[in-house]
Amino acid sequence: MPLALLALAVVAFGIGTTEFATMGLLPQIADGIGVSVPHAGNLVSAYALGVVVGAPVLTGIGARVPHKRLLLLLSGLFVVGNIASALAPSFGLLFAARFLAGLPHGALFGVGAVVASRLVAPERAARAVSKMFLGLTIANIIGVPASTALGQHLGWRSAYWAVAVIGIIALASLALFVPHQPRGRQSGIRHELRAMGNKQVAIGLATAVVGFGGFFAVYSYLVPMLTNVTGISDSSTTLVLALYGVGMTLGTVIAGPLTDRALRPTLYAGLALLAAALVTFYFTVHSTVPALVTIAFIGAMGSLITTPVQMLLMAKAQNAPTMAAASNHSAFNLANAGGAWLGGLAISAGWGWTSPNLVGAALALAGLGLAFTGGLMDRDSRRSEVVASSRAEHSTEADQVTSAQ
Repeated sequence: MPLALLALAVVAFGIGTTEFATMGLLPQIADGIGVSVPHAGNLVSAYALGVVVGAPVLTGIGARVPHKRLLLLLSGLFVVGNIASALAPSFGLLFAARFLAGLPHGALFGVGAVVASRLVAPERAARAVSKMFLGLTIANIIGVPASTALGQHLGWRSAYWAVAVIGIIALASLALFVPHQPRGRQSGIRHELRAMGNKQVAIGLATAVVGFGGFFAVYSYLVPMLTNVTGISDSSTTLVLALYGVGMTLGTVIAGPLTDRALRPTLYAGLALLAAALVTFYFTVHSTVPALVTIAFIGAMGSLITTPVQMLLMAKAQNAPTMAAASNHSAFNLANAGGAWLGGLAISAGWGWTSPNLVGAALALAGLGLAFTGGLMDRDSRRSEVVASSRAEHSTEADQVTSAQ
């Protein structure tokens, strides 16, 4: 089990590195292919859109494929997408390559989360899933800063070559350590789509899109914010990104046990504290030390949201959790694209480099409202079930009395 979780964490490490490395190398990519930095920022959206499309489509296509085999196929596609990114000679082809690299992202995380949760006892499922997500957060400590530094010194293409190598290592790890998990008799695209019709699944996905959009509204512009407002040099931004990753890792570590114990309260607290941290960063970004402390806290609160949303969707989808788990990452990448877009609009409107913090806080609070709505609906649903059960019991007792008479 530990080796299988480690293999899944390696996959998450590669995904986290390729997803966020582009953000740290936007100036170098823009210079290399002859476009402006804002135009190069569309590459971030290209990857995100690939995730949005790929998660439901690839999960649906592979609905009857055994989980291990599907993980291997998706990892192979991940490697191909990053090699294509490294070789792309123009912006158009690089845009297409980033879209291709993003296609397996959500399905890999979705299938991986289901596999991880089934490796342990049900009461430890969230901890197992959070261990897989540790690969994503450690990528922000090691993978993203290393790939950013590599891209700054050896050219941006070298970062994508490095990610392709990580993908090959992940592929080998999955083949060696992940056990075979057969599909159930009810597996199939119709079964998965039927589970996606649950209202709680829809609200959970909306919570991820809106609430996590607040995180990405700031993260997408963190490097220019630090260099233009805080006064941190370009060479030091890799260390700041590593600090961000430390915060994300700490948030992921505590998210597993907290989610196993109290899922919805963990989600509520994460969104509320994320909003508070983003408002705080609006003021602390002007001073180096307070800014760094706030950045670490933002990373922690952003990661604290991930595990409870993932487990909520898997629970509400019941016997068909794979597409719901994968679609969670479509939702996160819609948040990526939407948050980056809204943050960019605020900057373009002349509100200043710090304005994405307020945009992000508003989105986090809106996500909290959606999460509360889902919680209230869940509570009402349970009350209805209790009332219906009670009425059924009374009806049975009455029938027994009547028959006895």
